[in-house]
Amino acid sequence: MNQRELFPASTLPDVQSSIDTRNIAINRVGIRALRHPIRVADHAGVIQHTVGTFSMSVALPPDAKGTHMSRFVALLEAQQEAYSTKTLPILMQQMLEKLHAAAGTIAVSFPYFIEKTAPVSGIKSLLDYDITLQVEAVEGAQVTVRITIITGVTSLCPCSKEVSEYGAHNQRSHITIMAQSTEFIGFTDIIRMAEANASSELYGLLKRVDEKFVTEHAYDNPKFVEDLVRDVAHSLELEPRISAYRVECENFESIHNHTAFAIIENTK
Repeated sequence: MNQRELFPASTLPDVQSSIDTRNIAINRVGIRALRHPIRVADHAGVIQHTVGTFSMSVALPPDAKGTHMSRFVALLEAQQEAYSTKTLPILMQQMLEKLHAAAGTIAVSFPYFIEKTAPVSGIKSLLDYDITLQVEAVEGAQVTVRITIITGVTSLCPCSKEVSEYGAHNQRSHITIMAQSTEFIGFTDIIRMAEANASSELYGLLKRVDEKFVTEHAYDNPKFVEDLVRDVAHSLELEPRISAYRVECENFESIHNHTAFAIIENTK
């Protein structure tokens, strides 16, 4: 006789489903830092294999002892569709039904790779971006979907260029865009809004002719961190598919031991 026959699931106590008498609701309870292999789909339908780090939670009513933690993992194991801003709300609905919850949150973060072409030599290479997809369901409210993307760029200091007889200090910067969309918007659309407003974009591989081009291009396009955040915000304002956003720019200063940052938040 095996263990399953000795202890059938139907006879084991379900402690999580018991009644709690303290009468205190829990806003969020769940799991985080769970890594799982996933497939993600951009707006063009291109599928990419990567590794996602998940955070999943539900609201727990005051009379419930606990939630069923294993069901979060079971949902990921059963997921067949590639993750996108279209499929994540479907997973949210499945989670709420499976855990008998009225509200919940799912967030998955993953590295995403784009093939880039060097500006002069035309050599191709991959560059990675950190992306987070988040969906939130509030009881009695519409499901909200957000995309957060961290894009690395180059920024060159206008003040340094103005006061120096030659050269100007530049640094790598991070532009973090959190966009709430009313329609389907692709990862690359948001990334391009960040890169197009920088002193220069980054590349995985450059030849000498490319390095000359990129360096001179950045020199011709100096940007303070304030310029970066305003220019990106302006592009987001012009995008009709985005209903709300938060953009943060952080410069990893090359002549200081601190960083400089600026943030703009807006609901259209």
